Amino acid sequence: MSKSATLSAADRSKLEALIGHVFAEKERLDRALTHASARTQKGGGNYERLEFLGDRVLGLCVAEMLFRTFSAAAEGELSVRLNQLVSADTCAEVADELGLHLFIRTGADVKKLTGKRMMNVRADVVESLIAAIYLDAGLETARRFILKYWEKRAVRADGARRDAKTELQEWSHAKFGVTPNYRVEERSGPDHDPRFTVTVEVAGVKPETGVERSKRAAEQVAATKMLEREGIWQKSSAGN
Repeated sequence: MSKSATLSAADRSKLEALIGHVFAEKERLDRALTHASARTQKGGGNYERLEFLGDRVLGLCVAEMLFRTFSAAAEGELSVRLNQLVSADTCAEVADELGLHLFIRTGADVKKLTGKRMMNVRADVVESLIAAIYLDAGLETARRFILKYWEKRAVRADGARRDAKTELQEWSHAKFGVTPNYRVEERSGPDHDPRFTVTVEVAGVKPETGVERSKRAAEQVAATKMLEREGIWQKSSAGN
């Protein structure tokens, strides 16, 4: 990761080729890749506001794609697919495919972050990048970028799973005669981008915990982990 004030011309061209868009306002691309910890030139700013907008643009485009692609799917299945595709895991996966870690500008303290927290930084930058594309060239250009990197993920095998909470409830009823219990352990982060930590408990087995941007999505993550651990579902190919 770089701490320079702006991207070099070579890096910017390389990234624009990956994105499929040449920015009219180069500062937008610079800002989309700048973490709040980085020291930038006066007025440079960071990606936090862009991340807020990009999250909504991503959600709209993915929802539209799913609505069109899976015309026979019920609302519940579409919701599960949407949660998977806009999750931090998937956004970080796209960031890794793009190699964004080579371009993100951070302070020294963020350089030390590893694991889940570093994954969230990469995910946030993908959302800020989507917002930068949207502001620079409009919704159609942002949609093309999203389809390029999300459409193939929408149709892979693990996207066809049933609702994880429903699957876990049916399994726990059949095996133990009990209903899973979900408990919010922690809510952190700013109001515009919260993180929920949720634990699911089923009497007779070890609990599991999920972390996501909404309570519902965190419950789904926790349920998925338990189903995978107990061998009810094959472990997701996406990984962590």
